[in-house]
Amino acid sequence: MTKPEHPRDAERISRRRFLMQLAQAGAAIGAASLATYYFYDPVGPTGQMSAPPLTQLPDFSIADLRGKMAIAQGSKREKSLEAALESLGGISRFVSRGDVVLIKVNAAFASPAMLGATTHPDLVRAIVTLCRKAGAREVRVADNPINDPESCFRLSGVGAAAEEAGARLILPRPNAFRQLTLEKGQLIRNWPVMTAALDGATKVIGVTPVKDHNRAGASMTMKNWYGLLGGRRNTFHQDIHTIITELAMLMRPTFVVLGRHHGHGQQRTHGRLDGRSARGKHACGKYGSGGCGRLRSYASWAYGE
Repeated sequence: MTKPEHPRDAERISRRRFLMQLAQAGAAIGAASLATYYFYDPVGPTGQMSAPPLTQLPDFSIADLRGKMAIAQGSKREKSLEAALESLGGISRFVSRGDVVLIKVNAAFASPAMLGATTHPDLVRAIVTLCRKAGAREVRVADNPINDPESCFRLSGVGAAAEEAGARLILPRPNAFRQLTLEKGQLIRNWPVMTAALDGATKVIGVTPVKDHNRAGASMTMKNWYGLLGGRRNTFHQDIHTIITELAMLMRPTFVVLGRHHGHGQQRTHGRLDGRSARGKHACGKYGSGGCGRLRSYASWAYGE
């Protein structure tokens, strides 16, 4: 008959097994640590190195057309736009077959087009159509609105107009931004910029309405590029003139379109920053195409801003 195992013997066996398993685990960890040290590469694979920081966006301007400007007026936005462009040589002077065109609109607010706080959808539809007729391979429409992006593009009518005309709508997703430090910039330093909209683009067109602005006096073509910034950009309003200057340094577009919004019937309006309408001074819409600086100067004079 087998003698029963003493409880202390069982405890000693259990402890023995525990110590053996602990030793085995320690050896495995040591071997793994040694392998990690041996294969460690402090540089990393060159194909996966992080991209160098940006200091400037590409220059999308056309050298022999810099500084030129055209003003057209009429009751039809599409006709006024075409007239302004024709006086500069037509859309083919700016957009060629195979181009990838980004149209930077102002879709800042979730408000209807009649308030004039956003780029008018008729103007968006017209410029997209012209670019496609000129042979553009792809036309994109983008902005980083103040309010919810999907609501802004939907309620303003900009999103539907862009897609109906054949453009691709680009929304400000978290992965659409890249840090940029503007050379000689004071405010745009290590700041997120919506570069995904620009990736592969060969031409950039800014299309925006004239709007009142309580700090800048007026929001026009140069401030339109504010919609490419991410982060807590509202802090830049404390130094509004510096940020507008830096936006002009940041973006050198192919051309810009400044639209004077007017409402239905005899009431002519232009938008305010908050989307409310304000009575304008002109009896019909004005649409200008050309360089940001000259166009802003003309609009400031013409609209009494």
